[in-house]
Amino acid sequence: MAQILILFYSRSGHVAQLAEAIARGVEQAGSEAVLRTVPSVTPAHATPSGNDLESDQGYLFASKDDLRQCDGLALGSPSRFGTMAAPLKAFLETTSDMWLSGALIDKPAAVFTSASSLHGGHEAVLQSMMTPLLHHGLVVMGCPYTDPGLAATEGGGTPYGPSHLDQDSLRPHEEAMAVRLGERLATWSHRHD
Repeated sequence: MAQILILFYSRSGHVAQLAEAIARGVEQAGSEAVLRTVPSVTPAHATPSGNDLESDQGYLFASKDDLRQCDGLALGSPSRFGTMAAPLKAFLETTSDMWLSGALIDKPAAVFTSASSLHGGHEAVLQSMMTPLLHHGLVVMGCPYTDPGLAATEGGGTPYGPSHLDQDSLRPHEEAMAVRLGERLATWSHRHD
C-alpha cells in the first residue's frame, strides 16, 4: 500500500482542514495517509524531544524518516506575506542530506495553502513550496483545469493546488478539490512503485 505523507503547518486550523480533506482522498484511492506537522519557530526552537512529540492539535511532528519512507508528498502552509510559513521552511532546510542522496527523486508531490485575504498570495505561497520540492526532484502536480472546483472558486482553489480563503470552514469546492488532489497523489504514487 502506497504511503502519502501530508506534511503541513497550521496556526488557525484551516491548513489542517485541507490536510484532512487530502487524507480522505488518499484513503479513498486505497493508499495510506500519514499526517504530520512541524513545531512553531521560536527563539528557543529546537528539535522536538522528550514528551514534546506532537502539536497542540494532536498531530505528530514530522521527521526526515517520514519523508524517506513516503511514496508521495502533499505539502501545506498558510500564507506568510506571500510565502510559506517559517516553521515549514525551517524543517525543509534540514533536508540537505536527502537532497544529496536523491531520496525523494521521482516521488509525486503537491502543495496546498490558506490565506486570510483574497489577495493574500495563494499562488505565490504554493509556488514558494514547489521550489524546494523541485530541487529534491519530486514530480509536482497541481489541480487540472478539468477540476470543477476551479470554475466554482470565488477565492480559494488554484491550478497550482487547493487553497482556502479564510473563513470558519472550508467551502465545499475547496474541500472537494483537496479530496481530488489526494486521490491524484495516491494514483500517481502507485505508478512510482
